[in-house]
Amino acid sequence: MYAIVETGGKQYKVSQGDILKVEKIDAQSGSEFELNKILFINKDGDILTGAPYIQNAKVLAEVIDSEKDKKVIVFKFKNRKGYQRKKGHRQIYTKLKIKDIVA
Repeated sequence: MYAIVETGGKQYKVSQGDILKVEKIDAQSGSEFELNKILFINKDGDILTGAPYIQNAKVLAEVIDSEKDKKVIVFKFKNRKGYQRKKGHRQIYTKLKIKDIVA
């Protein structure tokens, strides 16, 4: 059984027991979180699709931790003009462990 969920403007394929890195969610570490934008569910061959979301479906997850990702370097350069800019960015993400898919 798996589902396709939408969170943070991105879509993820999840099944029970998966660990998922998503955009930052305002929830405490160790708390339960409910994903309710479910696009697709495959339950042992039975397929449910939404238009755009499935009503009364949810994915229950546990918040493991919120961390910063690896640093991404942004470097701008223009040849023979003496222009250089270097910037770094670390995106904050939340780790979720999928507990159950309720259809």
